[in-house]
Amino acid sequence: MLNAIWIGFLLVALAGGFWEATFGGRPAVLGEMTRASFEMAKTGFEISLGLTGVMTLWLGLLRIGEHAGLVSALTRLLAPLFARLMPEVPRGHPAQGAVTMNMAANVLGLDNAATPLGLQAMRELQSLNPQPQRASDAQILFLVINASSVTLFPLAVFTYRAQLGAADPTDVFLPILIATGCSTLAGLIACACWQRLALWQPVVLAYLGGIGLLLAALVAWVAGEPAGMAERSALLANGALLALIGAFVAAAAWRRLDAFSVFIEGAQEGFTTAVKIIPYLVAMLVAIGLLRASGVLGLVLDALRALVGGFGFDARWVDAVPVMLLKPLSGSGARGMMIETMQAHGVDSFAGRLACIVQGSTETTFYVLAVYFGSVGVRITRHALACALIADAAGFFAAVTVAYAFFG
Repeated sequence: MLNAIWIGFLLVALAGGFWEATFGGRPAVLGEMTRASFEMAKTGFEISLGLTGVMTLWLGLLRIGEHAGLVSALTRLLAPLFARLMPEVPRGHPAQGAVTMNMAANVLGLDNAATPLGLQAMRELQSLNPQPQRASDAQILFLVINASSVTLFPLAVFTYRAQLGAADPTDVFLPILIATGCSTLAGLIACACWQRLALWQPVVLAYLGGIGLLLAALVAWVAGEPAGMAERSALLANGALLALIGAFVAAAAWRRLDAFSVFIEGAQEGFTTAVKIIPYLVAMLVAIGLLRASGVLGLVLDALRALVGGFGFDARWVDAVPVMLLKPLSGSGARGMMIETMQAHGVDSFAGRLACIVQGSTETTFYVLAVYFGSVGVRITRHALACALIADAAGFFAAVTVAYAFFG
């Protein structure tokens, strides 16, 4: 998928550029495209280089939290909920533990731990599947929740905003939390309707109601001062991040861990991960830079903006549409488009912030379904894609809505 997107961007950009130079009376566009390719390659490297320090720090800290037992604690907290959402999984079966461990890792932002745990969860769920080539209800629900991106701290988004000079990189924290919450809830409800799950069970209602009340309380506190909603969101994010660091370190001290050695172990992995990102980011940014410099991207967005404006609606959200379209298909493509949108419109512009909220609201749906189902040989995915796309659509709609509420 990523290969097709990248090649498509390059070919469309080159075709549009040569058309403009030959028939559009803009021979200078070829020089602009060449300069854009060099500038975006440099930008991709500089952003990745700056990301290295932050990735090193946070993967080191997250490794401390993992070794200190916080993931296991969160797993025990979530286990009663998933026992009722996946009734076909017997109590005490390894699948139950693998599913909750994966969700706990996702919530804490432990991406490197979440993926292998997710694959393990799929294998355990497959062992209970009476029709191995056909996705079970439990597998579908698990993947839809994964594809809706349940992440409490979108650290990568904060880092990119910091690299591009945001006044406060964390001011999109609460909008992202609301958007991803809406996405997850929509996916859960879609699966429940399809699978006839009883969401009105007391335990399920207690979990969902508790999460909803907490989110509502946070929104009410932030919205209590409309003029300073972004500042309050940033205050909440900064406080939560520092509290998380404190919890990791305190738990490590309580368990008498060699926290420094554990931190170094995770930090080394973070450094390696950040370095590996460089080629992917450079490749996507160059392709997107060529697409914008050729005029093709602007032409498409102008047409959509005119259409939206013709119906009497505010069209500022249109600038984030490329991120919305790419997010279900390619994480690298969406990340590159998010960065390019912040550069083109300003990191603290409405479009720049909305692109970040969209980036944090959902996951790469097609990639998640392909990798997870492919790992266990499932070919008939049933309603998995439909429910995941419903979650994506809800996340995108929520992202636009909260962006206007916080930054409009």
